[in-house]
Amino acid sequence: MNNVSTIALHKPTDAALRQFIAEQHALPFTYEGVGATADEAAIPAGYAVDRMSIALGRGEAAFTAAKQGLQAWQQFQLGWCEAWPRTTPIRHDETVAVVARSMGTWWTNAARIVYVIDEANRFGFAYGTLPGHVEMGEELFLLERDPASGETSYSILAFSRPRHPLAKLGRPMVRRLQQRFRDDSAAAMQRWIKQQA
Repeated sequence: MNNVSTIALHKPTDAALRQFIAEQHALPFTYEGVGATADEAAIPAGYAVDRMSIALGRGEAAFTAAKQGLQAWQQFQLGWCEAWPRTTPIRHDETVAVVARSMGTWWTNAARIVYVIDEANRFGFAYGTLPGHVEMGEELFLLERDPASGETSYSILAFSRPRHPLAKLGRPMVRRLQQRFRDDSAAAMQRWIKQQA
């Protein structure tokens, strides 16, 4: 059971998610190039690569609010998708469950934080897939503040390919969901910034 994403007709309970994370935490990553989102040239061949970047606002307050948003996993609070638990600290080796609803079913996926960036003008983290994930690959969520303009941007860099048989069969649908996630994640971060203003 611990080597595949779980699929259910109902949203998993907190107890089920807690057990899922406990089972996944010590398992190895499922892909080549762990940490490759830190250097795009290192991304292995054979993976789809996706990028997204948006502006969030200017000044110290915008950067601080965006950082708080990432720390609270706001980029995953999308209605149809969420990170669990939202209190998962942004630090190396933490494991999180990503729960998503698609086509009337709930998919639970496991990922572990590979590295964290915490600098004066940059904050973010990358997580990589574990055996309990329908895909294999890595995703970076990054905030960057331009020192000259003060503009804070939010970007995603990801590389992935299907792992679960259903993800392979339904690849076009999975790719649409990945695009939807990037779009909705950007909108969620923009909403968060506006709420903090």
